[in-house]
Amino acid sequence: MKKKAKLKNPELISLGQHIRKLRKAAGFSQEDFANHIEMNRCYYGTIERGETNATYLILGKIAKGLDIKHRDLIPPDA
Repeated sequence: MKKKAKLKNPELISLGQHIRKLRKAAGFSQEDFANHIEMNRCYYGTIERGETNATYLILGKIAKGLDIKHRDLIPPDA
């Protein structure tokens, strides 16, 4: 039985791409950053790919790990 393809939300994709850009600018690999913020790497990857609608608390954990404010996670074109 085949799995249904997940439809990705363009807003979540944009958010994930922006978070990825910020993470890379901070010099972290995805695995190192996930470890830094004590988050499962696979779960963190779903956020960057726009597959997960992360909660405010999770976004806070990411922002804290990047030493930025929550609002700075929002893509400028949003």
